[in-house]
Amino acid sequence: MRIGELAEKTGVAPRMLRYYEAQGLIQPTRLPNGYRDYDDYLIERVGKIRGLVDSGIPSRIIIDVLPCLDKQQAIIVRDVEPGLRDMLAEERDRMARKIDFLIQNRDALTSYIAAVDAAVAEPQTALAS
Repeated sequence: MRIGELAEKTGVAPRMLRYYEAQGLIQPTRLPNGYRDYDDYLIERVGKIRGLVDSGIPSRIIIDVLPCLDKQQAIIVRDVEPGLRDMLAEERDRMARKIDFLIQNRDALTSYIAAVDAAVAEPQTALAS
């Protein structure tokens, strides 16, 4: 697929996709005419990259983290930057708080939907009597 199609499917601007390529985060193939061709698997990969970027994780770290997202494997870390562990732990904890918040909101919406369903069903039950 062309870059515009990948941008549409992922919600990531073509300019940012080119940046991801320059950083080595994605590797499109090149057609004989020089155009980039993006494989379908990149849709999910770009989503993962975007999530990590939105979390504040630098692209130089993302390139090392990405293989861990694709499949379970041994993780080898070299040249650990000062503060990296603390930054990653803070981000993990922030994600956990956000997940807890989202779960609470999901459960509240589920309860509200059940109440709406009951309210809609109630008048019909009264009419049937």
